[in-house]
Amino acid sequence: ILSSNDPQLLYPSIGVVGFGHLGQYLVERIHKDGPALGLTLGFVWNRNSGKLSGLVPSELILGDLSSFAERRCDVIIEVCHPQIVKEFGLQFLSQSHFMVGSPSALADPDLNQKLRQAAQKYGRTLYVPSGALWGGQDIQRLNDSGKLKALFIRMSKHPSCFRLTGDLLTDWTEGEGRRVLFRGSVAELCPLAPNNVNTMAAAAVAAGTLGFTGVQGEIVSDTALRDYHVVEVEVTGPDGFSVHTVRRNPAKLGAVTGSATYSSFWNSLLSKS
Repeated sequence: ILSSNDPQLLYPSIGVVGFGHLGQYLVERIHKDGPALGLTLGFVWNRNSGKLSGLVPSELILGDLSSFAERRCDVIIEVCHPQIVKEFGLQFLSQSHFMVGSPSALADPDLNQKLRQAAQKYGRTLYVPSGALWGGQDIQRLNDSGKLKALFIRMSKHPSCFRLTGDLLTDWTEGEGRRVLFRGSVAELCPLAPNNVNTMAAAAVAAGTLGFTGVQGEIVSDTALRDYHVVEVEVTGPDGFSVHTVRRNPAKLGAVTGSATYSSFWNSLLSKS
């Protein structure tokens, strides 16, 4: 939770913005398990609305995202692209609680601050799900105690799984092995790989004292990783304290999101609902 004024977190109506693999998974889970949990689907929006035909009931398809307020949803979940957070985040918070599935958008300090202020102004809650981040709550507790000294995250994937801006990975060949694409602050990484480093962005939120400029990250292309993504987290505290975790997240070739992230995202939603 980045900002909250509402102690009674009950969200019966959910709007889903984005219908990629993760968006489809969430819509299916809300349809299947939502009624027993008191959750209903308020709307589904996708940039290409034709993709929704036959998969989402017509009455739930939102053709124009700017008319989202007419659906009166209690919480809106963005699972498409950080540009949507930039364009609609403030509007979403004026009407609903907001879960940011593309927290790389928060690397923009101006947008980050405006979203927090909007949550306070309208009495809404701004959420960042843990996604593929292992130990996020432990990082947050260490941060809140003032003992977090450093945080480093390395994400390694098959090159087909990266969606990068620029020409960082336009010349890869199968069998080339391991290649470090970039190492630096998460603030620098987010614009380079906005769809791939949301785990790092979530870590930067959890490690608020370090923030996006203080948390360090590295993205690695590795043609040997044909079946999973690897997320390594190195946490440093006082007096020699450190934790190093390695998470292997099953993923098909070309998949931006590992399969275990889907259930993690769903559980993040349930824990706030």
